[in-house]
Amino acid sequence: MIKDIIKTIDEIAKTDPTRDAYDYLGKTNTYGDLKQRSDAYAAKIVALHLPAKEPIMIWGGQTFEMIASFLGAVKTGHAYIPIDSGSNNERLLMIQEVSRSKTVIAIDPLPVKIDGVKVITPADVPTVDFEPNPHYFVEGDDNYYIIFTSGTTGKPKGVQISHRNLLSFVNWELSDFNLPAQPSFLAQAPFSFDLSVMSLYPALVSGGKLVVLPREATQNFGELFQVLPKMQFNVWVSTPSFAEMCFLDSTFNGDHHPDLTHFLFCGEELSHKTAVALQKKFPQAHIFNTYGPTETTVAVTQVEITPELLAKYDRLPIGYAKADTKITIDTSKGEVNDQGEIIIHGPSVSKGYLHNPDKTKAVFFKSQADTELSYRAGDLGFIKDKLLFYRGRIDFQIKFNGYRIELEEINFYLSKHPLVKYGVVAPKYTPDHKVRQLVAVVVLNDGVKEQYQQAEIVKQLRESLEKNIMPYMIPQRFVFQDEMPISQNGKVDLKAVIKEVNQA
Repeated sequence: MIKDIIKTIDEIAKTDPTRDAYDYLGKTNTYGDLKQRSDAYAAKIVALHLPAKEPIMIWGGQTFEMIASFLGAVKTGHAYIPIDSGSNNERLLMIQEVSRSKTVIAIDPLPVKIDGVKVITPADVPTVDFEPNPHYFVEGDDNYYIIFTSGTTGKPKGVQISHRNLLSFVNWELSDFNLPAQPSFLAQAPFSFDLSVMSLYPALVSGGKLVVLPREATQNFGELFQVLPKMQFNVWVSTPSFAEMCFLDSTFNGDHHPDLTHFLFCGEELSHKTAVALQKKFPQAHIFNTYGPTETTVAVTQVEITPELLAKYDRLPIGYAKADTKITIDTSKGEVNDQGEIIIHGPSVSKGYLHNPDKTKAVFFKSQADTELSYRAGDLGFIKDKLLFYRGRIDFQIKFNGYRIELEEINFYLSKHPLVKYGVVAPKYTPDHKVRQLVAVVVLNDGVKEQYQQAEIVKQLRESLEKNIMPYMIPQRFVFQDEMPISQNGKVDLKAVIKEVNQA
């Protein structure tokens, strides 16, 4: 059992410094490189004399320098906030505002100046002979990283994950998934998406390797299908949607990837159809369905998808709770058939949202008899034969291509546009209960139709949204109506809109 993330990685670097830790499209870095470079970042951070435990923003893609800077931060007692360089300027500025961080390590060039914030680049971090003091390493309930998720009022929420939270998750993954020794993990998810943690730390604490598939490759089918067949790894980690994309590659099968023994899926629902197709392509591989909100450290349940399980269930279960975690179903809201809100209780539950006590209080709680926090997931589910089953969202938060999206965040910006009287975004579902596309349903202000062509209106709305929200949150389709269903309290009835979109 791992007792300390940072010390374990450093110990591997000392005992086996030439072992490969990172493979970025054939360019490799060793554990020795990782220790040397992370120590250099630690030396630079120490020299800044930052307030104790103040988080550090880290801006960049999926390069080796990113994980070196992550480790450099936690070696000096500072949590890191990973921000993908594909994010827009507005999100970066809002994260800084919410986190109150006064330092950003810009692995990629920073696209905007942030007043009062110190910017560190890799060029500012020379290699030095420096051994960080373990006394200052992040430990216990200190924040290890902070992931920002979608928020309902236009501002993202910072989920605080402690060293203790992370240990609970990592030890579970290493013990319960029967992974190969010193495994090579596919690292496809951006570091700002907590799915990346399912690869990152289980690989590094076990002397394994991260094999990186960068965002640029995943966004271009031609490049993806050139790169993927050449990659060698044991453990596949992604959303089900990404695996479905790879089905288009004729070489995506066990014959062409003989080393691939495990599939770990998280971030969205794994459909029966996708699981069957995957078993046909990789008959010797172990396929795991997992579930967990960011607030409970990546995942808290898992189940291996076997032929017997596929024969028994049309809609797949999302797993058994890990040993140190208790999951209950709150049926107090009147849900039927023993369905209700999923409540997660255990050591991987976050302490809450950074600098947001109201939002924290709304979903995190502890009873007098408890020593651990509990989290109200906002997900609808039920338990049968100790297996957890997922049945959708209670509120208006969805998963789309693995990303968690608050519909109200998109609605907030859509409704602010001067052309719009009412604007809401509804998910269009597939028969497998997955979100196929985001549909913006809009009622325009008086006179707008007469002044602009519809194509011009869509163009203006898209451009406005692109300035404020992430690219994966932009609606794929815009529908214009003369009126919108209104609830008794005078607000747009979003449930009715969602129902209309999915009946159309």
